[in-house]
Amino acid sequence: MDEDILKKKEHVILLMDMYRDLLTDKQNQYLSLYFEEDLSLSEVADDLGVSKNAVYDNIKRAVKSLERYEEKLGLLAKHKERLALIDKIEKEEKKDTKDIDQYLKMLKEI
Repeated sequence: MDEDILKKKEHVILLMDMYRDLLTDKQNQYLSLYFEEDLSLSEVADDLGVSKNAVYDNIKRAVKSLERYEEKLGLLAKHKERLALIDKIEKEEKKDTKDIDQYLKMLKEI
């Protein structure tokens, strides 16, 4: 279960990297404290002078916003595709280079 929590946290941080500018300052603050600075809900609540429930609700809404942006814009999915192709190109460099042109074309299309 800890691995699932880490994957979720990593996913949210990546979404924040892509869509941070589309969030409100308040949403950014809550997400940054909780996900990037790794504070607990109680610690965030104490820092901001709000209830733990308010922190939970704000984080939940902000994450939903990030997920909606990704659903509509797909920037993170495209980024992951590019990274996968770059990895293939790097592996091909060590072998035969005939597929590199095809991979580069695919990168340009993403």
